[in-house]
Amino acid sequence: MATNVAKTLVLLGVAIAGVGLVMMLGVPLFRLPGDFYVKRDNFTFYVPLTTSIVLSIVLTLLLALFRR
Repeated sequence: MATNVAKTLVLLGVAIAGVGLVMMLGVPLFRLPGDFYVKRDNFTFYVPLTTSIVLSIVLTLLLALFRR
């Protein structure tokens, strides 16, 4: 069980580092076209629709890759 936790922590660390690298390269994460952002006087509404779809696809591919 300890090896599973260790592997999970390493993969999580690599994923976070990968996201940081992508953001350093200038890719606009979490503000993609298709994300809805409405700002009024005292009201802000944000729905990350495209970001959610992209993250879902990436996570599905990664999990399928690591399950093999």
